[in-house]
Amino acid sequence: MGLVVRPDRTVLSSMPLHTARSTALMAPALAWLVALMVLPCALVLALAFFRRGIYGGIDYTFTLENFALLADPLYAGIFLTSARVAGLATAIAVVIGYGAAYAIAAAPRRRQPLLLFLAVLPFWSNYLIRTYAWIVLLNREGLLTQGLRLLGYTGEPPSLLYTEGAVITGLVYNYLPFVILACYAPLSRLNPELAEASRDLGAGRFTTFRRVVLPVTLHGVAAGAVFVFVLSIGNFVTPALLGGGKFQMIGNLVYAQFLTANDWPFGAALSTALIAIMLVLLLVQARATERGAGQAREATDG
Repeated sequence: MGLVVRPDRTVLSSMPLHTARSTALMAPALAWLVALMVLPCALVLALAFFRRGIYGGIDYTFTLENFALLADPLYAGIFLTSARVAGLATAIAVVIGYGAAYAIAAAPRRRQPLLLFLAVLPFWSNYLIRTYAWIVLLNREGLLTQGLRLLGYTGEPPSLLYTEGAVITGLVYNYLPFVILACYAPLSRLNPELAEASRDLGAGRFTTFRRVVLPVTLHGVAAGAVFVFVLSIGNFVTPALLGGGKFQMIGNLVYAQFLTANDWPFGAALSTALIAIMLVLLLVQARATERGAGQAREATDG
């Protein structure tokens, strides 16, 4: 006589209650996101299909001219400049941040919370204050110039401020903690026996890192890189303060269209293009995370 296993009526009856409770708990966060992110983005998208009024404002006449203007060499050049600056800042931040995260993960467990605290300590001050601090450091009479003079340098002070390098430096400094945190998470869960097994099989340190450590932590690198690139390409404060207005990024152009030129439809078209770029990057990052999740679980459980 076969054994009949009946489902647990208690578990089945509690499932609708659990679902309702989860929905109730998520409702405030979902309402917040819809009200402050989804609806504003939808409004910006809608404004991009109208014309600018003669004296500013919005003429509610449907047009695609705002998107056609994005192909203009002037605006295309600004997009390319923004992508180049954001790409360089991302590459530098990933190299520095991954190294810092690797060192923190390799430190004794009792010291890791302190090291993480020091890594995110800049977030305890205002973004503008952190950016203005670099003006103090990089201007012709700043601390770096004074340090060069103490070392015996007597020539013309180097022009460090109001350059593209200053903007990249500011972006890397402000967004570096995102990379450290994103890379530390998979590194801290990595099974150290994998690296030991690789070395026992004759692989050197670099080969072990390239073929064992990096592949299973690549999703953390992708997450940190997307954070830095997305925040950098749309940034307008750092280029305005550290770049001195000598070159524009897409964030400065959007700011000018909304608050200076009073051309809200074209500013909305620029914002829509920027949002589209961010969505594509987030999809790429999601794919990388999905591919790396399986390898990370195997490395953690193995």
